[in-house]
Amino acid sequence: MSGKGRIGIIGGAGWLGGSIAGSILRAGIADPADLTLSYRRSRPDRFAASHWTTDNQLLADRSDVVIMSVRPQDWGSVPVKLERKLLISVMAGIRVSALIERHATERVVRALPNAAAEVCCSYTPWMASPGVVADDRKLVRKIFGACGVEDEVGSETDIDYLTGMSGTGPAFPALLAAAMMKHAIAQGLPADIAERAVVTMLTGTGRLLERQQDNPTDIVNRFVDYRGVTAAGIEEMRASGFDEAISNGLAAAFKKSVSMGDAS
Repeated sequence: MSGKGRIGIIGGAGWLGGSIAGSILRAGIADPADLTLSYRRSRPDRFAASHWTTDNQLLADRSDVVIMSVRPQDWGSVPVKLERKLLISVMAGIRVSALIERHATERVVRALPNAAAEVCCSYTPWMASPGVVADDRKLVRKIFGACGVEDEVGSETDIDYLTGMSGTGPAFPALLAAAMMKHAIAQGLPADIAERAVVTMLTGTGRLLERQQDNPTDIVNRFVDYRGVTAAGIEEMRASGFDEAISNGLAAAFKKSVSMGDAS
């Protein structure tokens, strides 16, 4: 074993588990030989220098840290015991208390990356149980920092809320993009031009926000104060219930996230 420690990813064959594994290796958080990943059906052809297995308990036994990356509905089929090892769950809805009870460890972190982990641009909120120590927190920050941006939050309520907001990844921006494209095409623009215009606008916005670190509210207010074409569009969208629709959607996503945890 290297001095970096041994990490296991239950569900390492999935898109999220694989994205986290790639980030861990690129950042040098673990050596390939000290990374163990599990799969259910066919062994993937990536991460050839790491250890692949279908035995999740074997994975847990040969790891110092275990990342649980399976669908919440499949969690019941993973009854591994960790014997006080650090467990990092990236499953939506599953409560810390349930993870502690099932996996026999007081060192539990709940986290919720999004799909942008694949390109190292995820936003990942996480929270820790009382048994998580300072060195555990350092490792969690390294892992999710390698996947993008991370924040420790204060409660599971925060995680549940962010599951329905940042955890959705590209879904809500894509919803806006799809609506804008639909309108542009209805005005007679060719579909390929409408798509390029909208997608380039959204990706450019993300890069500007990242570089300039402007507050989105301040940006909107500047355009409204200018009283030009954009202000007319913003004011009509708001009058048509834009803010209310977003609020209702986020509230529904939060409610669903909480209910998933209650069902576990």
